[in-house]
Amino acid sequence: MISITIPGFGELDLAHLVLDYNGTLAVDGEPLPGVVERIKRLSRDVHVHVLTADTFGTVKRIFADLPCTVHVLDKKDQDTAKLAYVKNLGLQNTACIGNGRNDWMMIDECALGMAVILPEGAFPKSILSADLVFSSIADALDVLLSPLRLTASLRS
Repeated sequence: MISITIPGFGELDLAHLVLDYNGTLAVDGEPLPGVVERIKRLSRDVHVHVLTADTFGTVKRIFADLPCTVHVLDKKDQDTAKLAYVKNLGLQNTACIGNGRNDWMMIDECALGMAVILPEGAFPKSILSADLVFSSIADALDVLLSPLRLTASLRS
């Protein structure tokens, strides 16, 4: 569990990290540098979940030996499917990272919502729904590996 109290924001007790794949962890179906290593490290403290439509058909191969749960979504209603998945885990104990139109609901509803803007861009509502926005997935994952960094950005 990742636990931290942030003045003015509240207490976070994160048991789950839900990640979008393409556009968040990967570009063109291939993980960005450092993603695999960071997921391994984060999985010591939280259960890592990767939710994806698997546009490029690579996610099962990439994550076959990693300590995380991979869930491939149906092609329709992905936004509500992602939100339902996160609700099932428990909104109050879940952090989410995404970039797309199908991510904004889970980013908005979870305890800590983060958006990334990578080469394929980001859906504006996902950015506006996020507690934090990053230009690098490495930076977004690193803030969870060093949670005191959250205090600097989220305290009031």
